[in-house]
Amino acid sequence: MLQSDLTALWLTIKLAFITAILLLVFCIPVAYKLAGYKGKFKPFLEALIAMPLVLPPTLLGFYLLVLFSPTHAFGQFWFWLTGTQLAFSFQGVVIGSLFYSLPFVMQPLVAGFKQINQTYNEAAIALGLSHFKRFVYLILPLLKPSIGSAFALGFAHTLGEFGLVLMIGGNIQGQTQVVSIALYDHVESLNYAAAHQLSLILLAISFVCLVLLFKFNKSIVGVKQ
Repeated sequence: MLQSDLTALWLTIKLAFITAILLLVFCIPVAYKLAGYKGKFKPFLEALIAMPLVLPPTLLGFYLLVLFSPTHAFGQFWFWLTGTQLAFSFQGVVIGSLFYSLPFVMQPLVAGFKQINQTYNEAAIALGLSHFKRFVYLILPLLKPSIGSAFALGFAHTLGEFGLVLMIGGNIQGQTQVVSIALYDHVESLNYAAAHQLSLILLAISFVCLVLLFKFNKSIVGVKQ
């Protein structure tokens, strides 16, 4: 395997891991609030979160590229803050991946919060536990299967990103070239042997993620029953 392919593979795994972890940190408290929210704006919030499911990745990537541009206020602010630009950078790809994989992490968590038996929460309230302690010591342990499922789904979904990464990050070896882009380059240059190698590795990683996902989903069913 080419060194550039190994670098693209490592960059892809790094991107997927960082994206899944950051989304968990953001989505757990938001999903907790959203699961219990009954207001009239709930359908709009759910639709906003689910938008990346129906938007073409290139469309999302285009608008994020405009947002990250040094000519845009947000791009200028980032450059002033860090001294680097977001467009065509790994940091920009990470931010784009957060938007792209958001619903894949959020939805399992919302479903998990809804499945938690409220009897446990009521018993904890009767024992005088604060809201924070109930969340940390009762709700989060019960949510472990959903957290594992959300991480596996977010990680696996980020592995296959192509259009969005290409729009935001371009095709820079060692910086923004992920496996899907490297695979496309091999096919375009008729290097099918290298394409087969990358495809098999990506298939294997994705399969393991799905096995873990179904394992966690089975755990959720067991808890619900």
